Amino acid sequence: MIFKVFYQKNFTEVPVRENTSAMFVEAESEREVRKKLADKGINIEFIQLVSEDLLAFEKSKEDFKVESL
Repeated sequence: MIFKVFYQKNFTEVPVRENTSAMFVEAESEREVRKKLADKGINIEFIQLVSEDLLAFEKSKEDFKVESL
């Protein structure tokens, strides 16, 4: 399964919507995503399971990539 992770790059700062980034991670569960990202020092805001329709849309973008962790 592929998850879309919304996060802030700096864990120590207050989250600001304009600074939110997103990445795609392949994992079996949300818990596994959190384990894989635990040592990255990022502030995870939300993790979303990506549906087939959303995945097809995201793949059409030229900057789409799934993080290998």
